[in-house]
Amino acid sequence: MTIARDRQAVDTTPTPGDAPGSAQNTSTSDRSGATFQLALATLGFLVNFWAWALLGPLGPGIKERLDLSFAAQSLLVAVPVVVGSLGRIPVGALTDRYGARVVFPLVTLATIVPVLTLSVVSSYPALIVTGFFLGVGGTAFAVGVPLVSGWYPPRRRGFAIGVFGIGMGGTAIANFTTVRLADAYGARTPFLLVAAILAGYAVLSFLLLRESPDRARPAGSAWRRLSAVGRLTVTWQLCFLYAVGFGGFVAFGVYLPAYLRTAYGLSAGDGALRTAGFVVLAVLARPVGGWLSDRLHPVPVLVWCFGGVAAFAVVQAFEPPLVPVATGALLGMALLLGAASGAVFALVGKVAPADQVGAVTGLVGAAGGLGGFVPPLVMGWVYGSQGSYAIGLMLLSDVALAAAVFTAVKMGGLARRVA
Repeated sequence: MTIARDRQAVDTTPTPGDAPGSAQNTSTSDRSGATFQLALATLGFLVNFWAWALLGPLGPGIKERLDLSFAAQSLLVAVPVVVGSLGRIPVGALTDRYGARVVFPLVTLATIVPVLTLSVVSSYPALIVTGFFLGVGGTAFAVGVPLVSGWYPPRRRGFAIGVFGIGMGGTAIANFTTVRLADAYGARTPFLLVAAILAGYAVLSFLLLRESPDRARPAGSAWRRLSAVGRLTVTWQLCFLYAVGFGGFVAFGVYLPAYLRTAYGLSAGDGALRTAGFVVLAVLARPVGGWLSDRLHPVPVLVWCFGGVAAFAVVQAFEPPLVPVATGALLGMALLLGAASGAVFALVGKVAPADQVGAVTGLVGAAGGLGGFVPPLVMGWVYGSQGSYAIGLMLLSDVALAAAVFTAVKMGGLARRVA
């Protein structure tokens, strides 16, 4: 009954796809404009996520150079994740208020400072502080989702937000290039390159980003809007699902290089390359999850995705041979976690009020990032105390299975309401 009431309350607010003069009823030129804005937002998400993920592939090398414990290494790569996650809450509310054309360039410019700082600092405390501010890059997600949602009607919004999610590929670019660039051209090269790209995108976004024609500027303070969104039960249900789906992806993206190096003895470059493959597959699966959700419903898509993740995590807990079993299990989890991330935001696009998508995105996105903050710390602590990753992977399986059951039982009511 609570879900039904939330759904009913949300549906009373006009959405861009339902309102007169909306994207659903706009001219062909408006539709082509939507495609361009989607591409530009995706590019911004990608370059900011590239910056956000810079510390992940460098983590094993920093651990050896500074003689860090596994827990200290996990904390180093997790700090940008939690800051980027919590930062999505105010950034999403600011995007509702001022629009992506203002907020996107500001977030991108702010990310340049810690990226350049990483090129000169070397001590562990300095890296932690810099990583804290590097988390600003992770907030770009909460800027792009309301922009994309405003340009597309509900019937196409799941796929559009899934395409925007391809920007997660910035993590793959970081894993592909960071170690190689540092080895070939010097330790500062990756940071200088990323800073230059961020500066270029900040200018590009300020000149070319546009809000949707029917964008509604919300009334009231950001705090009141966040409070209103926080009172919806469905918001916190979405937070839980995204914490498992996207959080699982983020956790693997930042910790997989260290895991592969420790569990399978891979070099830093090889581990980063395999992690990049994991990320690429998850990125490609995200629009597929949104597409399936548009045609079926997000609920059954999420049930199958979470159930599959639980099964693959059990397989990986036994640390099978890297080829082919472990590779298949890890790539299977990448595929399903990426699809689950797309399915969750397909659901957000369907149920969130049009003038509160940024606030909802901020809360749900924060939950997803926080879901990625905890597992690396748990994995590092478990391995440091037990000498095995099995317990951590079994915990992942339990959480994914719980998410599948929760989706089938609790969110099933919402699926029947929509039907």
